[in-house]
Amino acid sequence: MIPWLDPKSNDFPPITQALEEPNGLLAAGGDLSGNRLIEAYRHGIFPWFSPGEPILWWSPDPRCTLTPGQIHISRSLRKAIRSTEFEITFDRAFAEVIAACAAPRSYSDGTWISTPMQKAYTQLHQQGIAHSVELWQNGKLTGGLYGIAMGRLFFGESMFSRATNTSKIAFAFLARQLEKWGYALIDCQVENNHLTSLGAGCISRAEFKQYLDQHLEAELNHHWHFDIDKEDVVRTE
Repeated sequence: MIPWLDPKSNDFPPITQALEEPNGLLAAGGDLSGNRLIEAYRHGIFPWFSPGEPILWWSPDPRCTLTPGQIHISRSLRKAIRSTEFEITFDRAFAEVIAACAAPRSYSDGTWISTPMQKAYTQLHQQGIAHSVELWQNGKLTGGLYGIAMGRLFFGESMFSRATNTSKIAFAFLARQLEKWGYALIDCQVENNHLTSLGAGCISRAEFKQYLDQHLEAELNHHWHFDIDKEDVVRTE
């Protein structure tokens, strides 16, 4: 049995109380207010639920993450980056990016990024907390992602592609830019083949909490624009 959140409080139970099955389920209820979402991310918790379900809050163990400097650029992705014509931007079309992430996929008709979720994260974007990456080809948005930035941590939420490799290219540019800015970790939440192909792996929830404790309060003064180019991204160590 998981606890129901007090609608009058933004407090969460300790993440050590999350269930083992389903992995990481911590609590239900509450709302998607900006203050509650911020408090959730500060404690390594994120919402994930289907339309028609109560709001469910998760903190899985292990946690899928990526150190920005460990991004894996495969030979084929390196070739795609060099040969593809595109423009990469931050925060130019947040609402369009999250809507694209919410659109049905070829392998699924449903989406967990409901209209209330889109509204909640758009409000965080307006507060300068949520950010998007856009990849443009011939003036059209063909790939991107969005997430939350706090301290030296970036909490990735979702990505999309409308053309081959565009989400991978967007993610690769994000990782290289965050590396340049001194970010310690990208939270990828739950492991999948797409993320592991880019170098993501799993750490324990306890280790993830250490990253929160060490890097959440860091103050960064960078502006959200790319100042790297293709060769910075495809470099080999």
